[in-house]
Amino acid sequence: MHPILFRIPLPHWPLKPWWALVAVAAVASIYALLAAFRRDKGSALTSAIVAVVAAGAGWNWRSVSYEAPNLPIYAYGVMLGLSLIVGWYLTLPLAEKDGLPKETMANCYVVTALSALAGSRVLYVVTNPDEFRSLWDLFALRNGGLVAYGGFIGGLLGSWAYLAPKKIRLLAWADDAVPSLGSGLLITRVGCYLFGCDFGKRLPDGAPHWLKTLGTFPHWAAGTLASGDGSPAYVRHLEIYRGTPFEADLLRADTSFPVHPTQVYESLVGAALLALLLWQRKYTRFRGQLFFLFVFGYGYLRFLLELWRDDVERGSYGPTLDVHIFVPLCLLLFAVAFALGISLGIVNGPARTTARILAFVPPVVAYVALKPASFAQTEPYQLSTSQIIGLLSALTAAYFYARFWVDAGKHPALAMSVGDAAAIRELKGHAASHEEGGSDDEPAGKGTSSGVGAKGGEAHPEPEAT
Repeated sequence: MHPILFRIPLPHWPLKPWWALVAVAAVASIYALLAAFRRDKGSALTSAIVAVVAAGAGWNWRSVSYEAPNLPIYAYGVMLGLSLIVGWYLTLPLAEKDGLPKETMANCYVVTALSALAGSRVLYVVTNPDEFRSLWDLFALRNGGLVAYGGFIGGLLGSWAYLAPKKIRLLAWADDAVPSLGSGLLITRVGCYLFGCDFGKRLPDGAPHWLKTLGTFPHWAAGTLASGDGSPAYVRHLEIYRGTPFEADLLRADTSFPVHPTQVYESLVGAALLALLLWQRKYTRFRGQLFFLFVFGYGYLRFLLELWRDDVERGSYGPTLDVHIFVPLCLLLFAVAFALGISLGIVNGPARTTARILAFVPPVVAYVALKPASFAQTEPYQLSTSQIIGLLSALTAAYFYARFWVDAGKHPALAMSVGDAAAIRELKGHAASHEEGGSDDEPAGKGTSSGVGAKGGEAHPEPEAT
């Protein structure tokens, strides 16, 4: 477990970041011109914005130089980049299979990824303002500081802004993109584990040895990162136990106490959600079904994981209640939402009834497990930012899942449409005309699996779609 995977030797002269920014601005400008020549206004505008931002950043940092014996390659950055690559090769084939124009969706993926990165950083800044002393600190991603839910919200807004002018349903794209969120969780949380952030509470003494080993984080050598000289768990434990006998134990071991490796837990959650979404694609009844399923599933599981998290960076808000009341109450809301909404997707009647009954077991178990002994002092509890967002988003997803499920029974072709059929055919035509050997002919209304048309290739207007 180390934040730096390896180091690349550098030449003995200063490197200036504006060189790379100018190159980015030049490439983006060329792409904007090509898109304008193809009359692709959305791509041209996006590329132009990237070019202007890169050029402006290069001008602002024209006097900044970087000189060091080597370039550190950070574990989290590598895993984040890998997750974006995997997401690209996972999302675009699914979108093309659903009848969405490939080139447009490729551009949308880039916009979504950039918006997600921005959103994840913004939410971290909002919840941890004391960590930022200058504008440059906002861009120091190598020191950590991304919130998953911020990325989720940012990516959703970016996708909507890009797709709305093209008359493509956001939910159609969302169904194809959410599997990449599962793979993203699977991969990026490995980066979190290597960095040591997002750690959990101390493990009990009776925990398995292998779990203790997995959850023990080292004390880094001084100077490993620009700020701090130990893994977040080690630093946190030093703060908590300073001046106590446990401090000597920490200094002697030069590691943190064994904690729940919640990064690994969430990585496994990502793998499970990815498998669930790919399986559920076979039984899709309306556009947005996979998206709402992911929002509910991740919200529920993230809420539970937060019970074992111990890092303070995500912040806590809202009312404070006794933990044995607050947590079961929230889990009861999840159970009701599942029973009335998400469980509709279980087509087998007995299985659906069983699942609804089992959904009410966790609130009861939580109440029994968290209830203090007679006359014992109760433990106050406040929800974290992620728990609040997870709960509210899951309830919202369950509501729309139930609503869209009913509408799909009335208008199945409309429920599976991907947007304005004429607009999509036009986008495909533009793309095909610029491919060697391409053709503008595009079959329309080929069943509801592609969802392009309900009758004769034309999709009905759908004011309720988002």
